[in-house]
Amino acid sequence: MRSVLIFHAFFALFGLTLCVATSRQLVHGSFKDFQSQQQQSAETTILAAATSDNITVLRSSFPKGFIFGTATAAYQYEGAAKECGKGPSIWDVFTHIPGHIIDNSTGDVAVDQYHRMEEDVWLLKDLNMDAYRFSISWARILPSGRGRVNWPGVMYYNRLINYLLLQNIVPFVTLYHWDLPEALEESIGGWLNSEIVEIYGEFAQLCFQLFGDRVKHWITFNEIHSFAGAGYFSGKNAPGRCSAPYGNCTQGNSLTEPYIVAHNALNAHALAVNIYKTQFQDEQKGLIGITADSPWYEPLTDSSQDREAAQFGIEDFIGWFLDPIFFGDYPASMRASLGNRLPHFTAKQSAAIKGSYDFIGLNHYSSQYATRNDSDGSIAITPYKNGVLIGPTTPSDWLFVVPSGMRKILGWIRERYNNPIIYITENGVDEVNSEDLLPLNEQLHDLQRIQYHHDYMQNILLAMRDGSDVRGYFAWSLLDNFEWDSGFSVRFGIYYVDYKNKRARYPKSSAYWFQHILKRRGFVGS
Repeated sequence: MRSVLIFHAFFALFGLTLCVATSRQLVHGSFKDFQSQQQQSAETTILAAATSDNITVLRSSFPKGFIFGTATAAYQYEGAAKECGKGPSIWDVFTHIPGHIIDNSTGDVAVDQYHRMEEDVWLLKDLNMDAYRFSISWARILPSGRGRVNWPGVMYYNRLINYLLLQNIVPFVTLYHWDLPEALEESIGGWLNSEIVEIYGEFAQLCFQLFGDRVKHWITFNEIHSFAGAGYFSGKNAPGRCSAPYGNCTQGNSLTEPYIVAHNALNAHALAVNIYKTQFQDEQKGLIGITADSPWYEPLTDSSQDREAAQFGIEDFIGWFLDPIFFGDYPASMRASLGNRLPHFTAKQSAAIKGSYDFIGLNHYSSQYATRNDSDGSIAITPYKNGVLIGPTTPSDWLFVVPSGMRKILGWIRERYNNPIIYITENGVDEVNSEDLLPLNEQLHDLQRIQYHHDYMQNILLAMRDGSDVRGYFAWSLLDNFEWDSGFSVRFGIYYVDYKNKRARYPKSSAYWFQHILKRRGFVGS
């Protein structure tokens, strides 16, 4: 709270207009009429799910100190795109080009957390969660990407962090969740230019200085694989670069740019970790890591070729980023496959990136099969085996429900990287946005989400019995939100957001389930 008072005093001293994100009137909607029905339905599901397969999924099933939370991201949640001095990000530009987002929506308002922060923290607390993972909008605190600090933006994050701590909720802060300041995209070419490494280091250092006295868990990047691939291979995400036949973009090179972007991001990660460990960690006593994402790839058959295909698929997905962090270089299989398209680390860069972590964040949602194409030797990924799907489908074409994949990918990481500390930083499932098709009470009945989280958490417990050092679990996501190129067409939230009624929040059945399983002894959720 002292930091907030200092900034207030600063603005008062110099006679500047203070732009503070004041909370708007809380709008929960009139859900009392069917709240009892929702709770009864959830309780029935709780009893069925909590005891299935003889592995109970409750807070008490996990070791003492295991952290439960939800995950979010600035562009998907905050809104206030042009308020209080914030500069534009590449997503602010990308979403305003018609056709980029499936429903032509934008994150200009998103779910308006910028104005409803206190309300959303209370929703989180009501779930009996321990932690909140959110990202800092680089352009909100540095509108041009570097140089002038936007103090109202800093004040917003100070208020969020302070309010979380006031409610005994631990902040997990992601420094980069895909929303690069547009000024850096225009001036230097963004992540394609190696100059971005030093600029990102300046941004990270500023965040450590401003917030590190209270933030004890830092994540340098969220899913480099995703923003390098979707942003520069398929062009489906900002900044929308690609080449034919991999996408329909006006500029880009799908065969080279994703690897350049990823290489620069990895070097930026190493720099940020070095800055934190040499300048801040001893005093601030925090931890720093990175979040990588990966599906699990199951061999389509028991043939050696398909087993090799599955192994290569995982190396090419998560090994692309974790091998440099643990071994100092990319997987040999990627080097053999890509040749000089895969950049090389200098000896100095290799030494800097090797060991640059205190923990690893893992985002895992889905699994598929991998097989070797006999005709050209390429790797094919498919959800089908003999015409049968690997698991239930979801509205997202990449997400198949295969809970055992969680245990398997954790085992792969444990064996390959000597069992590092892991936080599951995202895991969740979506449903179609049916606001024009179903009454509200039916939309809140998300039993498939309860089953999904139960079964994946069950497999985390199994992985921990196998020896994996998992320290926490973050559900994606607290609220329905802006889901990148899917816009508002799908819903991942534990709480329903009514986009047609002032973005009112309503608890889904899964909210009651989480509230139940995360009860502490002697504590009853409100």
